Amino acid sequence: MTSLLAATAIFLAGGAVAQTPAAAPVSPPGGTTFVQVGRLLADPETGVVQRGKTLVIRGNQIEQVLDGFVDSAYIGATIDLRDAFVLPGLIDSHVHLTSQQNPNGRLEAVTLSNADRGFVGARHARRTLMAGFTTVADLGGQNEAVFALRDAIRRGDVPGPRVIASGSSVSIHGGHGDANGYRDDVLHLLSSESVCSGPEDCMRAVRTQVRSGADIIKITATGGVLSNTAAGLGQQFSDAELAAIVDAGHRMGRQVTAHAHGGDGINSFLRAGGDSIEHGTYLDDESIRLMRREGVYLVPTLMAGDYVARVASGPDNFFTPAQTAKALEAGPLMLAMAGRAHEGGVRIAFGTDSGVSAHGDNAQEFALLVRAGMTPLEAIQSATVNAATHLRLEDEAGRIAPGMPADLIAVSGDPLADVTELERVRFVMKGGVVYRGDDR
Repeated sequence: MTSLLAATAIFLAGGAVAQTPAAAPVSPPGGTTFVQVGRLLADPETGVVQRGKTLVIRGNQIEQVLDGFVDSAYIGATIDLRDAFVLPGLIDSHVHLTSQQNPNGRLEAVTLSNADRGFVGARHARRTLMAGFTTVADLGGQNEAVFALRDAIRRGDVPGPRVIASGSSVSIHGGHGDANGYRDDVLHLLSSESVCSGPEDCMRAVRTQVRSGADIIKITATGGVLSNTAAGLGQQFSDAELAAIVDAGHRMGRQVTAHAHGGDGINSFLRAGGDSIEHGTYLDDESIRLMRREGVYLVPTLMAGDYVARVASGPDNFFTPAQTAKALEAGPLMLAMAGRAHEGGVRIAFGTDSGVSAHGDNAQEFALLVRAGMTPLEAIQSATVNAATHLRLEDEAGRIAPGMPADLIAVSGDPLADVTELERVRFVMKGGVVYRGDDR
């Protein structure tokens, strides 16, 4: 499949690179790589598939897209993807890299340090990258662990996708995003500076997150399924608190996105000028009208709904009673919600909430989006050009074009015909560096 270099052959030996944590990425010498491409979806917005192209990559950027198969003048600097379908690196707009749901989750909250979480996040970041996701938004996690992981990936210390990070969610005392379900003295230890009450205090929480390093502000506008409290899924912040949070975030140059299930919380956040909605389970006609009017993106996280419903209804359910009741209520509704939003013309950006479901399985969201009524091309657009616009990364991600970072993936079949092809990524390049290239 490839003719990279002798070192590449060693790197790829044995096939499934994603299962070899010690493997190092491979970058050809000389700074220039020629990637021969059989089928190329360079700009998913157009949907045009080009054939017989060569990508000229210098350093970490795409320099040219040439007609035909051009060979390098240097031995080993050509990558042969003539039998593959190539598209931009994928974007997941909602992940939690430093955690993953499991039966020991409540215990891990009091036994894992922030340093432990950082190493856990490094493992999950690698799995996510190997699955073809070269950019993610991490929305909710311990500040020190998440920001350290983001920065380590930027430096090249650990392999992983480009990370846009919120750090801790801005949440109300006792609500979703605060610590719940432990004895009182433990709760005070686990609660973060981003938990607030009242407009002034919530403005402080936003500013504190920006000072700590947040790229984006994530808030919990409503209750949540996996918070261990029977507080429902409706609006939790007051209208005045929501307005203060959005205003503070915008004044600090940050977009503000909201975890939101209940329609009351969704609509109040939208009226406050919020930028995007995560989940959106109970969105209604008013929600759709407001989102269309303001161009607000919905990140539907269908895998999360599917996952919590299956766990809560299964024989090995490890959720608490409060979590189980909410999972059974909300989980089965999310597919139909996404269908209504799509039919209503709402802009959709791909996001999985991975960390609820397993990291590395992110591409399973595509099939759920298609079940909700999107075409395979629309689903791919949600994880490329749409997500790039949503995260304000249009010049860094979502397309293959001269001047863009060399983030690209390859699959064997045609994902426009069968979107589940994206669950079987065989080649991953991020920033001109090959991280995966197995011949399956």
